[in-house]
Amino acid sequence: MEKPGFLYIMANRRNGTLYLGVTSDLPKRVWEHRVGAVAGFTREHGCKLLVWYQAFESLDAARLRELQMKKWKRAWKLREIEGLNPEWEDLFDRLTPL
Repeated sequence: MEKPGFLYIMANRRNGTLYLGVTSDLPKRVWEHRVGAVAGFTREHGCKLLVWYQAFESLDAARLRELQMKKWKRAWKLREIEGLNPEWEDLFDRLTPL
């Protein structure tokens, strides 16, 4: 049985820098971004807010959607975020604990 997958967007502030990622363990991966556990884009740009996510039945399905969304215009991504999270609240606390 395949692991479920998650596509997510991290931001440093409302309408700020965005990072699109995929994982099979969303709470753990978002925590890693928040504490800067892994060097890279999100740590450099301070993307610590989980502002959007979507669950998929498989990691492969999440990766496919990620590839599609990475081609999107920024305005489309902002519209997607604001459709789920109009206040740009940090959704991390709504996730199941680690």
